[in-house]
Amino acid sequence: MPLGQRAGDKSDSRYCGVEVLDFPNGDGLPAVLSHTLSSAFDFLLAPLVDPEYRPTPGAVLPVAASDLVLSPSQWSSHVVGKISEWIDLDSEDEQLRLDSEVTLKQEIAWASHLSLQACVLPPPRRSSCANYARVVNNILQGLTNMQLWLRIPLEKSEPMDEDRAQVNNNNPTSDIVDSWEWWNSFRLLCEHSSQLYVALDILSSLPSMNSLGRWFGEPVRAAILQTDAFLTNARGYPCLSKRHQTLLTVFFNHSVQAIISGRSNHNVSQASEGVLGVDENHTEDTPTRHALSPYLDYIAYLYQRMDPLPEQERFEINYRDFLQSPLQPLMDNLEAQTYETFEKDTVKYTQYQRAIAKALVDKVSDDEIPTTRTVLMVVGAGRGPLVRASLQAAEETGRKLKVYAVEKNPNAVITLHSLIKLEGWESMVTIISSDMRCWDAPEKADILVSELLGSFGDNELSPECLDGAQRFLKPDGISIPSSYTSFIQPVTASKLHNDIKQHKDIAHFETAYVVKLHRVARLAPPQEVFSFTHPNFSPKATNQRYTKLQFELPQDTGSCLVHGFAGYFDAVLYKDVHLGIEPNTCTPNMFSWFPIFFPLRKPIYVPSESPIEVHFWRCCGATKVWYEWALMAPSPSPIHNSNGRSYWVGL
Repeated sequence: MPLGQRAGDKSDSRYCGVEVLDFPNGDGLPAVLSHTLSSAFDFLLAPLVDPEYRPTPGAVLPVAASDLVLSPSQWSSHVVGKISEWIDLDSEDEQLRLDSEVTLKQEIAWASHLSLQACVLPPPRRSSCANYARVVNNILQGLTNMQLWLRIPLEKSEPMDEDRAQVNNNNPTSDIVDSWEWWNSFRLLCEHSSQLYVALDILSSLPSMNSLGRWFGEPVRAAILQTDAFLTNARGYPCLSKRHQTLLTVFFNHSVQAIISGRSNHNVSQASEGVLGVDENHTEDTPTRHALSPYLDYIAYLYQRMDPLPEQERFEINYRDFLQSPLQPLMDNLEAQTYETFEKDTVKYTQYQRAIAKALVDKVSDDEIPTTRTVLMVVGAGRGPLVRASLQAAEETGRKLKVYAVEKNPNAVITLHSLIKLEGWESMVTIISSDMRCWDAPEKADILVSELLGSFGDNELSPECLDGAQRFLKPDGISIPSSYTSFIQPVTASKLHNDIKQHKDIAHFETAYVVKLHRVARLAPPQEVFSFTHPNFSPKATNQRYTKLQFELPQDTGSCLVHGFAGYFDAVLYKDVHLGIEPNTCTPNMFSWFPIFFPLRKPIYVPSESPIEVHFWRCCGATKVWYEWALMAPSPSPIHNSNGRSYWVGL
């Protein structure tokens, strides 16, 4: 049964499994499964084949149980297969290597026959695992519905001072263990297969949080909690350290399932140790408590004490790691549903109203209120939310206002006319059905208001639009927003990479995507990319930009793989009123923008303590604007999207 109820959470992290340590031969598996499910566990991680088996000609595979002892739904929903741990495909012993290959293929074939959803592969026995990966890659190419979870111990030894000196001197004798390197080598050899996942063994000691953070962008499906990793609380029950609790909570939020493994180290029930905690004196009417139930109780406690998903997260949950093409607001007219979604973002319009109110107060002193009417133009008025915010700001400050609502979408203009009539704003609002770049205004504006910002600030052509519209503005006029800045940071995003890879072309790897980032590892703090200020009356003004950035990863992170760059923006609406999605300064509870993602055609391996140098260009042509990007360190990449060949925004 699920660990508990958490509002908004429908992910697999609600389910907890248990590893079967002893081979359940004969008819033992149904009894083990029945006892496990009755003890509130949700599934078994169980060996499929007798560990003593070695392949011989004509031998029948000694499986744990016939496919008939459980129903197909039980096999599929409640059993994860465990491949034999003796398998060693990179052994120096040729016979062992050959036996391992035959057995691995036999066991995977049996698991497929049972319709299992997943099998756990034993961990690589050494850092060089090319033959193991080759055989697994061959198997993956023939799988359709089953996942393979590579078991990896979660460990990274932190180098002492003398070790660090050896590492810095490229001394190959320095013995620094980092199990992430095993995983990275394996998945690179397996061509980033979308059916290859990780099952992390959580041990009693953990690496640093920066090192752990790398795994949040990897395809981790299970956290196998060893009973040796648990401490004992004052009442004698199992518990976890604060760092283990934090890690498990993050994994819960990333849809990672917990699996409890090992022998019970806490004698808090009458059940004896083992997979089936059987008491010799129990009767059939007395259900026996599973030996590992206290550990399950504690995992359930950690899950149940998590805060419910906030309303905004529940709204966005279906968009997590879902790639969307950015809007083309100048080329395309938005649909009613898109307008409606943006208009529900009350936080954004509250910030706009605050900014407009401050601008009105600065423009018109209290003494000038009776004789002064401020001219405000909303360029890109849509269906009227900024018109409403402007009039509410005028009412709040007691200032008189004349509003021009300029909108190029004829369908939105129809809605605007209905709104103006419904609200009785005819005397205050004039609707202009025109592209702001083509309209000749009858008078100059004191304030120019727009919401043309994209996820990267300028990626929906706000600079080009406002440059064309600023001719309406008086020399001392105010633009809202007055400035905006884009930001990027390197990320590990295995899922996004695999989703783009499915298109099997370069163009999709040279396209920027709007995406609600979730299963990503943010490897370094964001840095500023491009900035724009409005109005900009400089005769030499250009919207082309070029910048070079260098990111330093925290020293204790270790090596990592960069799949691309996450992009954000921060905008100053007016003076101290801002809005944005840059993680360190983001506006709370605002959902109009998800981050943007700039992928790399080939993920870049970044050795420990190596800087990442990236170059970004914003290019402008007669009919389009586009971005180009490239890495220079730790190794050069191709320049992505050269001449806007794959992705551009039309003028």
